Amino acid sequence: MKSALRLLPALVALALAVSGCWLYSFSGTSIQPDVKTICIEPVENKAMKVNPSLANSLFEAMCDKYKKLTKLEQVEDGGDLYVLATIESYQVSAAAVTADEVAALNRLTVTVKVKFVNEKHPEDNFEKSFAAYEDYNSENALDAVEGTLCDTIIDKIVEDIFNATVANW
Repeated sequence: MKSALRLLPALVALALAVSGCWLYSFSGTSIQPDVKTICIEPVENKAMKVNPSLANSLFEAMCDKYKKLTKLEQVEDGGDLYVLATIESYQVSAAAVTADEVAALNRLTVTVKVKFVNEKHPEDNFEKSFAAYEDYNSENALDAVEGTLCDTIIDKIVEDIFNATVANW
C-alpha cells in the first residue's frame, strides 16, 4: 500500500503531461484536435512512361497508411485535410556501368508531386515533389522485377508523404 501511495504523484504528473500534449500521438502524428477528416484524391498519372497499376497502388497505400496510423475519417469531399498526388515521372536509368560501358545496375525512379491543403490551418499547406528509387540487376528485365520494385518505392514515397503531412518531420 505504501509503495502505491508513493507512485500516485508520479502517475498524476504523467497523466497531466500526457493530457497536455494534445498535439502528439504515439503513432508519431501531430494533428491538431480540430482536424477530423481527410480527403485523399485518386492519384493521377502524368508520367511519360506509364505503369498502369502504379497510380491505384499508390492511392490505396496512402489510404491504408492514414487509416492505420491516424483517427482521421476519410471522406470523398469536404475534408479538413486534402492530399492530391500526381505521378510526374517513372523512369529507368543506368545506376552503375561496367568497364565495358554496359549497365550493371539499372535504377527505377518514381517522382510524385503532392499538394497538401489543411483547411483549418492553411499555414501547413504545401506543394512539393517526393521521389524514391530502387536499383536492380541489369540482367533482369524490368517486367520481371517491376512489381517488387514498385511496392518498395511506393512504401518509401507514402512514408515521406505521411511524415510531411501529418507527422511534421
